[in-house]
Amino acid sequence: MSTLEVSNLNDGTTTVATTFVTNGSAKAWCGWSGTSFGIIDSLNISSITDVGTGLYTTNYSSLFANIGYAVSTSGKESTGSAHSSNVDRLFHPSRVPYETGLTKYTAVNLSGTVQDLANCTSTIHGDLA
Repeated sequence: MSTLEVSNLNDGTTTVATTFVTNGSAKAWCGWSGTSFGIIDSLNISSITDVGTGLYTTNYSSLFANIGYAVSTSGKESTGSAHSSNVDRLFHPSRVPYETGLTKYTAVNLSGTVQDLANCTSTIHGDLA
């Protein structure tokens, strides 16, 4: 196996340090529909599972090195552009038990009712194995 060592990447107009890419960039992200179910686009996601109403699991192509990764999520109830009652939706990772190869998500409203969301997104930062 060969090793390529560089300190900067340049696309012809912008230069960025490789440490920014390896340490600061998301190591996985995914956008999916929880109602018509399916991945819209993703990076480092091998598959997604619809576990039940409002329950999803993303599986990583490359595992994380440990369980200390950070997950940011968002969700929207409808696919339309109009803002409706979407502000009362909570979309969060369910990280118990912690795992390096997948993250589980739950979508609930303020009443505590689990529900499917039309648009779901997740961004994950951490060290890959």
